[in-house]
Amino acid sequence: MEARLNYTSLAPEPIKGLYAIQKHLAASGLEFSLQELVKTRASQINGCAFCLDMHTQDARAHGETEQRLYALTAWRETPFYTDRERAALAWTEAVTRIADGVPDDVYEEARRHFTEQELTDLTWAVVAINAWNRLAIAFRVVPGTYKPSMKAALEKQLAGA
Repeated sequence: MEARLNYTSLAPEPIKGLYAIQKHLAASGLEFSLQELVKTRASQINGCAFCLDMHTQDARAHGETEQRLYALTAWRETPFYTDRERAALAWTEAVTRIADGVPDDVYEEARRHFTEQELTDLTWAVVAINAWNRLAIAFRVVPGTYKPSMKAALEKQLAGA
C-alpha cells in the first residue's frame, strides 16, 4: 500500500485547525482513556486502518488494556466498560453514523454522565476523529507507519508552519 499524497504538507492551515481541536480536548478534562476509546470506536466504524493503528498504540502507551481494545466492537456485550464510557461509545456511534440521527435516548444517557461542557467536548472529539478518518482513508495513509513519538514532532512542525 502506498499513500496517495501528503495532505498535511499540502494544506497545513486546516490541519492546524484540527490540531487546535486536539489541543482543546487535551485540556478539557475528558479522560485521555475515554478519548482514545472514542477515537478507536469511530475509526472502527469508518474502517480507518491508520487511525485504528494510531489510537490503539496511543491507548496502550497510556495503560489501556488489550482486553478492552479487542472487545471494543462488542462493547455492549462485555462488562469491561464503565457506564460513562458506555454512554460515550453510544454517543460516538450515533454522531459518527449521523445519517441515522442521534436518538433522544442516546442523548439522555449521555447527559446523565456528562455535563453540558463535557458533552460538547466529547462531540468535538467525535467530529475531529471523523475528519481525521476521512483524510486518512481518502489519501490512503499507510497503517503501521505511526509511532506515538511522532505526534509531538508533527505538532511542533505544524506550529512552525
